Amino acid sequence: MTHIHDYSQLTEYMDRLGLFHMDLSLDRMKAFMTNHGPIDFPVVHVVGTNGKGSTSAFFSSMARAHGLTVGGFSSPHFVTPRERVHINGTMVSRETWVELANAVLSSPGGDALTYFEFQTCLAVLAFEREGVDVAVMEAGLGGRFDATNVLNPGLTLFTPIGMDHEKILGPTLTDIATDKAGAIQSASVAVTGAQEPDAMIQLQDRAQTVGARLMYAVDLADPVRDVPLGLQGIHQTMNARLALAGWRWFATEHSVSSDSACETAGLKSAFIPGRLQTVFVHGRKIVLDGAHNSHALIALSAALKAQDLRPGCVIFTCLKDKTLAPMIPLVQSLTDGPILVPSMEGQRAQSAESLANSLGEKAQPVPSMQAALEMGADFEGTTLVCGSLYLLAEFYKLYPDFLTV
Repeated sequence: MTHIHDYSQLTEYMDRLGLFHMDLSLDRMKAFMTNHGPIDFPVVHVVGTNGKGSTSAFFSSMARAHGLTVGGFSSPHFVTPRERVHINGTMVSRETWVELANAVLSSPGGDALTYFEFQTCLAVLAFEREGVDVAVMEAGLGGRFDATNVLNPGLTLFTPIGMDHEKILGPTLTDIATDKAGAIQSASVAVTGAQEPDAMIQLQDRAQTVGARLMYAVDLADPVRDVPLGLQGIHQTMNARLALAGWRWFATEHSVSSDSACETAGLKSAFIPGRLQTVFVHGRKIVLDGAHNSHALIALSAALKAQDLRPGCVIFTCLKDKTLAPMIPLVQSLTDGPILVPSMEGQRAQSAESLANSLGEKAQPVPSMQAALEMGADFEGTTLVCGSLYLLAEFYKLYPDFLTV
């Protein structure tokens, strides 16, 4: 049996598991949870293509504003895996990670878990230790075979489903939506925001098949356009409305008296890095956004126009398993200035030279995020960083203080 002595050894162990290694089955997770036994806290499962992190942040912030202790599980991380597991917005300590990791590994089959499964199980143990009142669990990829899908959530929130991870989930929106709809559990409740018709059909069919109740955010919560939000961008009003709808249902089911002032305070104080986040470096305005597919880039463009913000240059890259073609004109339209493409490391990274060639004559490869920021300083106006959360991670490694409020 593997035994972890310190956090450094733990990160080495997780690195060996492989950040992007996937085995689309739930056998290992089911075995762990069977051995573990039923969990004693309610789970809110957040599933979709775009907006999962923001919706989770809004829901968690409202729950905390009502006095609940909230566990959060999210991905990916920017600088440290510890970002993935948090209690009331605070990361769990390194020492606790080591203790929980050993508890996972000492369980039968614990040493066979994949990277994401291992961290899912560790999060469950962390939330039990802290006695959370609710755990907000963000799906990593898909829904049907996602490791978070074994926790029997009483409530599942569906953010907009769009084209992403086609090589894994399937080539069409129907394929992708079918997989994500698989997160709907028998006799549970799901709430969805706006969806494309093909995606909505799959959610409705799945709910009917398993005897679940599918509700719609527009029926449970009024628009939040006039409510101050902690996350910027007009698309965040939809995420906030979904979170508010889910929160109101959760509060009713768990005998929590929901207060409008606390709801507003929660929506206003919600924070998650890299979502139309504005920072200043040496007096220079930089906007960070994790838009990493065409759906998210369209939302980003609309948000920038709503703020009458035209970036002077864009720092962009995307992973090689993304569908680039529909993203190219969207990226080109974001600025009249250059598109700087930093070189990235990792098995999913693509050549900066090749990507720059695909993006056209305005694009040029640069050796690193640091180099891109230095070159961007030569151009008037705001610098926009977008295209991949892993690209944003390179920024936060340089300026980690911006990871928190």
